Amino acid sequence: MKSSWRTTPSSLRQILVSISAVAVWAYAGAAGCSSDSEGENDGDCDTRDGPPASGETLFAHVHYKDEADLQRVVQSYDVLEDADGEARWVSMLIDDPLKYEALVASGHRVDIVRREARHARLHLRSNTESAGIAGYPCYRTVEETHSALWQMASDYPHLAEVTSIGPSWKKKVGRGGYELLVLTLTNRAISAAKPILFVMGGLHPREYTTSETAVRFAEQMARGYGVDPDITWLLDHHELQVLPQANPDGRKIAEQGYYQRKNANDANGGRCADPPADDNHYGVDLNRNSSFRFNAGGSSADPCDEFYRGSGAASEPETDSLQKYLASIFADQRGPKIGDAAPSTASGVLITLHSFGRKVLYPWAWSAAAAPNAVQLATLGRKLGYLNGYTACQTGARGCLYVDSGSTDDWSYGELGIASYTIELGTDFFEKCAAYEQNVGPGNLKALLYAFKAARRPYQSPSGPDALQVIASPGSVVAGASVTLTATLDDTRFNGREPTQKIAAARYAVDGPSWSGGTTFAMRASDGAFDATREKVTASIDTTGWSSGRHIVLVEGRDVQGNWGVPSAVFVDVR
Repeated sequence: MKSSWRTTPSSLRQILVSISAVAVWAYAGAAGCSSDSEGENDGDCDTRDGPPASGETLFAHVHYKDEADLQRVVQSYDVLEDADGEARWVSMLIDDPLKYEALVASGHRVDIVRREARHARLHLRSNTESAGIAGYPCYRTVEETHSALWQMASDYPHLAEVTSIGPSWKKKVGRGGYELLVLTLTNRAISAAKPILFVMGGLHPREYTTSETAVRFAEQMARGYGVDPDITWLLDHHELQVLPQANPDGRKIAEQGYYQRKNANDANGGRCADPPADDNHYGVDLNRNSSFRFNAGGSSADPCDEFYRGSGAASEPETDSLQKYLASIFADQRGPKIGDAAPSTASGVLITLHSFGRKVLYPWAWSAAAAPNAVQLATLGRKLGYLNGYTACQTGARGCLYVDSGSTDDWSYGELGIASYTIELGTDFFEKCAAYEQNVGPGNLKALLYAFKAARRPYQSPSGPDALQVIASPGSVVAGASVTLTATLDDTRFNGREPTQKIAAARYAVDGPSWSGGTTFAMRASDGAFDATREKVTASIDTTGWSSGRHIVLVEGRDVQGNWGVPSAVFVDVR
């Protein structure tokens, strides 16, 4: 059971009196402190020492001695999903002076990144803002997000469909609330079974960037169909499902400027802070409420704690609805034993977007032991990390984050064998719009696009080379003319954390991926030999017999170990 300092002040004072150790600590600027595009400290942050004043919150890096000490900190305090395993610190919000004093007295170095007055976060809309969250107009409200989903369904009826998968807690108990809305995007005229990428945001409502990223990715896919060749073949042959607001009740609280982490269930929260304090508020942490390895560590039985796991596994309607829905769209591809691996041919990817920490996390979270598909999970994770610039690591492994249980991605991988990831976006809960637009959004949209490509074979294709810079010249011809096809194959895009192989072969397919039954054609190395980890390849395409209209040409590469990478495509128009 996770203890709570705020509920036992007299005991805490006795502990402080009995501790004679003097803590040596310093303050330092750190990522997440400022408004620049990378979130670096620009000198404007208040990092003076001392406990928080009344109405003030410290954002701090708390240093730990070793892994055992880290777990003690996690069990005793409400830490954040922002940590540095090499520097041995974990982030924490501190608004209680007793908590600060306990940390210092117990020998923990506390580096204050910034101080902020809690009332300053209670947003006021400026005269120039007509939409979005007050003070953060780049992030849509719950209502605006849901409106965007319905608008896509109206604008793109051949692609988009909106489904309610269940009620929020308030909706279920008849106190207002919302439906949990999932947008499905695919070419509905092609009815074959398709691999699925499921993207969700907003499970922790204070994490503003997550819901916006999910809905922007859906909009990019919808608008790009028929315009972008990669998006076109993906929506023809794959399926995207997006749940942008997985905790809409909690999000409405967070939209006011509160650091609300949990849902709105106040049934057991009579003594919790209301309005919410930063680490003391009612509700259930939906990312500790999933039924796989529920209550196996890293969660709390205290209803006021940020990590409160709920009264039982999947006790919350949001969790229960999500699990039932995922089980209805994904096949169970993993055996019942904890050591059973999903087969290498398993399909499907789930990404749950969180913030902050600039990490790509994969199972297990409930244990420091490696998951059965750890090697394959790491490979796709490193590919995503290459694209968004983040570190990929196993959540519960030493030096990554810390052990927790009841998480969404542990459930989806543990129960169904889906290649599952948590991406911790950016450097702040309320990421400034400039940083989001310039850095956080663009890099993560690239990562999500790659995950969509990999959804058919997430345990195989990320090991293969990426097809880049695919060009058809000329791009528009009369039937029977020749087209020169060129591309670059690259087997090195893992941030130096993955073995690389030489390219062994290349091929292209027309009007559908190679696995969809179309004829493939070999390509050759431009320099005459496949002998490097990065190769330029080429082919001459004969368009004799091609019908008039737009065609898609998809290029793939294979490495010497037999791994075919994901395709990239180009349009060729025949007139």
